[in-house]
Amino acid sequence: MQGGRKPGPDHPITIAPAGERVVVKLDDAILADSRDALILKEASLHPVYYIPRADVAMGELSMSYTSTHCPYKGDASYFSARNGAAKDVAWSYENPFDHMPIIQGYLAFYPDRVDAIETTARD
Repeated sequence: MQGGRKPGPDHPITIAPAGERVVVKLDDAILADSRDALILKEASLHPVYYIPRADVAMGELSMSYTSTHCPYKGDASYFSARNGAAKDVAWSYENPFDHMPIIQGYLAFYPDRVDAIETTARD
């Protein structure tokens, strides 16, 4: 998707391999388990793990009707826990702006809407 503001000195965004295993849990389910997560640091916001869709238990999630717009990344789609345990626990930029292609196909989880986002050294 074209357009959007490009990150810069006034609003920096960096994306790098997380370099650790990231596991996301909700109730008794593991929603994600990845050794290939990215970590996105945006301006003064808390860092966020972006997990490849292949490492997410998509059968535990269902797409919600929520959507938001980020002027730097594009339009985000949201996912809720299928068991009804939590609404809008994750988001994804299905078609991010052209300058943010690395996050396409990844999901990020809200730490306060899941039970845990655990990180350990990669095996």
